[in-house]
Amino acid sequence: MENQAYIALGSNMGDRYEYLKKAILLLEGHEEISVVNTSSIYETDPVGFKDQDQFLNMTVKVSTNLHPYELLDVCLKIEEKLGRKREIRWGPRTLDLDILLYNQENIETEKLTIPHPRMDERAFVILPLIEMNPNIMLPTMEKPLETCLQSIPDKEGVRIWKQKSGEDVFALIEN
Repeated sequence: MENQAYIALGSNMGDRYEYLKKAILLLEGHEEISVVNTSSIYETDPVGFKDQDQFLNMTVKVSTNLHPYELLDVCLKIEEKLGRKREIRWGPRTLDLDILLYNQENIETEKLTIPHPRMDERAFVILPLIEMNPNIMLPTMEKPLETCLQSIPDKEGVRIWKQKSGEDVFALIEN
């Protein structure tokens, strides 16, 4: 598969861990997507709308033959299948899938923005990315994400919840 993408996963309703597992399996089950790597799972304080439960967040790297808009459609269908309701901006959700990076492309349309907006301001996005690829850089920046992480004030709101052990992509979801 020719394209590489990083997708952020988040959940703060119901069985958060189960939603993350199901989302990974649904991504992997798509004939045009292969899950290449996963980060550890982090528990994070909510950002934006604060009156809600804590999130479980992680990032996956996928290889795909899909174009960015097709990948976005797959992500939206997975969210819908797992009960996502869009009622409050940054509000509670069963599942959130955001395409963070797609190759080294820079896309800015009404439907899709890559790199994902504000990702460089959010420790719950940067920490899992750096874990998977310490040298990762955004196509719109000339500094590594590690530099962005150092300037984020709320890093303490992101805690390791389930450590990934080993290199097996599905190590987190089989236990």
